[in-house]
Amino acid sequence: MWKARPEENNTMNTNAQQPAVNPVAATATTPNLNVPKDSKTQAYSDRADVGHIGKSVVIRGELTGNEDLYLDGEIEGNIDLRDHKLVIGPNGKIKATITARDIVLHGRVEGNIAAAERVELKKSCSLVGDVSTQRIVIEDGAFFKGAIDIKENPNRETRVEPKKSVSSGSGVSVSQPQAYSASSS
Repeated sequence: MWKARPEENNTMNTNAQQPAVNPVAATATTPNLNVPKDSKTQAYSDRADVGHIGKSVVIRGELTGNEDLYLDGEIEGNIDLRDHKLVIGPNGKIKATITARDIVLHGRVEGNIAAAERVELKKSCSLVGDVSTQRIVIEDGAFFKGAIDIKENPNRETRVEPKKSVSSGSGVSVSQPQAYSASSS
């Protein structure tokens, strides 16, 4: 515990008396100051498990990982993020075979890509290679040259319905297909 030195007691105002503070009472009456995180801290904690490769980084070889990855650099080789999401930024220049759960392309990719769930080609992307996925989104303006292989979702229940003829008012009949699948070779 700190005690004032005798010379410090002389400089203190002796006429003003300070009320005694009970430490137990002070802690009991002090409000709980649980301040919520600010938006920057919250955003950082949400992205803490996402790896980031900047636009000045060049990698030649194999890239594997166990976390989501934002890639804005240059890669030549193989990229394997089987259970994770890969986002290729607008400065990304990739010459590789890519395997990931979800793939979002903004930059340039030359090579085949395989996504377990989803591929998204943004309007600024350029993809030369084949795509294998369950779902694909291609924005207007995206450049794509290659084949698309849509894989069937094993968890999805397929309904098989008999063919029905639907007649329009103009006497034209339209036949509805049994199952919907898209594949291209």
